[in-house]
This record gives sequence, C-alpha cells and structure tokens, in this order.
Amino acid sequence: MIFLRHITQDDIAAIKGWPPYPAEFNDLDYALRDRGWLDEYSQKPDADILIADDEGTIAGFSIIAREPGGIAEFRIALHPERCGRGLGRTVTYLSLMHGFSDTTTGTIRLIVRKNNPRAKGLYEEMHFRNTGECIEEIQGNPVEFHRMEITRVAFYGADA
Repeated sequence: MIFLRHITQDDIAAIKGWPPYPAEFNDLDYALRDRGWLDEYSQKPDADILIADDEGTIAGFSIIAREPGGIAEFRIALHPERCGRGLGRTVTYLSLMHGFSDTTTGTIRLIVRKNNPRAKGLYEEMHFRNTGECIEEIQGNPVEFHRMEITRVAFYGADA
C-alpha cells in the first residue's frame, strides 16, 4: 500500500542513484539527478517533497510547492521501473490530498510535456483543466508544455 511521507537525506541519495528512465521517458531523467528537482525544491521554504513509500521502498516522489495567493505547484516523478503501471494516479491523488489539506490552498497547478499524452490524459481524468501552453528551457533546450490546474472545488466536489 502506497503512502506519502516527508523526504529524508537518505531518500535523496537513493533517488539520485536510480537507474535512468526507459527511452520513452528519458527526457525526464534530469529531474532525478544533481541540480534536478530535489536540489531545486529542497531550497524552497514552502515546498513539501513527499516520498511515495510502497512497503519500505521508494516508488516515487512528489512536490507540492506553495506560492502566494493560495496556489501550489505540483510535480511528480516515479521510479524508472514503476513508470506506466498506474502508480501515477495514486501518487497524484495522495499529493493533491496533502496539498489541499492546507486550507489556504485553493488551486494546484502543473505543467505537463506536450509529448506526454498519457500524463495529460490522467490529469484530465482527475479534473485538472487546461489553462494554456508554455515553453520552458530544460537543460538548455526549449520544451513545450501544457499548463493545467485543479481547484479545491473540482477536487472535492461541491462540498469543498
């Protein structure tokens, strides 16, 4: 059973030692390495880096980074051997639960690569809505993204 817990220094070392992603996902590998997401977000005071713990093994991690105005940014990375097995849905759901547990958070947003239609489809199924497009520079290369967000009301329903 998957649960989320806060990251430790040992977890960071373990994640940076993961094998590379399969070819289908290899352009995401930078997020796991030195100067990747763990290094970037561990320096942000309002960012929670959460480990997806599956019976004592690290199945992945997520990030909820709170920003002013009731907004939080969401990121997710799965262990390379766990990609494409439906784990992303569980980790995303648990991460959103964590993010919205802060009652000042009204919206959680993300960016998803245009060349990752499976992830975009998952987010749409989970009631994220498209809010536009952007280009970000990743390791010196321009990468096209969809911008998406989910509100507390969309996540919990009308009872939010």
